[in-house]
Amino acid sequence: MSIRKGKNYPYGIHIPDMKYLCASSPIEVMPAPNKLFISLSQHIGAPAIPVVAPGDEVKKGQIIGKESGAISANIYSSVSGKVLSIEEIVNGVGQKQKYIVIENDFKNEEVLFPDMKDFEAQSIIDRIRLAGIVGLGGAGFPTAVKLSPKSPLEILVINGAECEPYLNCDNRLMLERTDDIFKGINYVAKALNVKRIIIGIEKNKPEALEAFSKYEGFEVVALKKQYPVGSEKHLIYCTTGRKVPVGKMPFDVGCCVQNIKTMIACYEAIELNKPLTEIVMTVSGLGINSPKNLKVAIGTPFEDIIKYCGGLKENTVKLVCGGPMMGKALANTVKFASKTDSGLIALSGEECSVAQPSNCINCARCANNCPMRLMPMYIESCALAGDFVGAEKYGAMNCIECGSCAYNCPAKRALVESIRFAKAKIKEAKQNGK
Repeated sequence: MSIRKGKNYPYGIHIPDMKYLCASSPIEVMPAPNKLFISLSQHIGAPAIPVVAPGDEVKKGQIIGKESGAISANIYSSVSGKVLSIEEIVNGVGQKQKYIVIENDFKNEEVLFPDMKDFEAQSIIDRIRLAGIVGLGGAGFPTAVKLSPKSPLEILVINGAECEPYLNCDNRLMLERTDDIFKGINYVAKALNVKRIIIGIEKNKPEALEAFSKYEGFEVVALKKQYPVGSEKHLIYCTTGRKVPVGKMPFDVGCCVQNIKTMIACYEAIELNKPLTEIVMTVSGLGINSPKNLKVAIGTPFEDIIKYCGGLKENTVKLVCGGPMMGKALANTVKFASKTDSGLIALSGEECSVAQPSNCINCARCANNCPMRLMPMYIESCALAGDFVGAEKYGAMNCIECGSCAYNCPAKRALVESIRFAKAKIKEAKQNGK
């Protein structure tokens, strides 16, 4: 199947991708650690409810957290062992979450789902829900909910862009597990009852483009290397030409977007009868001694991951969970691998600025580069003044938090953090009926 060129959009930014650090490194399986901390809040929606208690013996693949409500997800043990405690921990990104702490017995005893009796659309959706699969590109929205739209869809768009700098896990999966991704895509397409399937891949991944061009049944689109081409709305435009209006969602234009890793998780749940217990992530940056692409057990402490990758260099000034553009800086290493973690980036002083922000100089670079055509400087000004009505008027809720504004700001303003704060306050006001 031929590869076609995707549409270009006029905004966004061009940044060094730094993927050379481990783009050619095959995925390594990191041994599970002695102790795992598995969060009950690894998804958008209500936290899972623990169904185990301290002292219980568990096996790998055993459910330990039950979904609670329409938008939630099951949680499974990623090792066999003993439940030590269920406790609240404030992690390195400032989130207070409830964790199930499991001591690994290293027996690796595993339980699987029974074989599926049929592969009809509803059975596929039910298995994906049972397996606790969520969007593994970072959003964490329960996949089964996304596969149950209120109106029929026309196009399934697979996100293989991986436009964040440093991150290579999707690229490696596209090269190493192409067949499994293809199978997962077909199951999801059947669940949605769509006939048109498109996979968008950035041009800086020629091997992945070539690998998928050999399959029949879907379109392969080469995307311009431009950040943030991997965001849902921009990916839909570049692959289909359809524009998602302000305030609308992909399903409003007949599309559903899914991530590469999510497709593998769907395949494993349906054909291998496995729940989601492991993730693939990139550990990179000039501040880590041995950059790697790793498969890790969910609940693995970041401290163990850093140690496995040779430790941090002395010139490390910042740790980021996720990619450097949309990820969150860590105040410490108290963080544990979760379903939505795509990377752990150790940045040196030459890769990032730790300078204190200065006053806005009204240069408008943030507005000129915003892919959503917002005015981040005005939203920040409103947020800092406590004018959240004004922040909403300037489009705070339409911000995709891509970081393009902050990247280009010569005054080093913390624009994304201010907008996130404004969005949280706007949501809080609406929940309180104000």
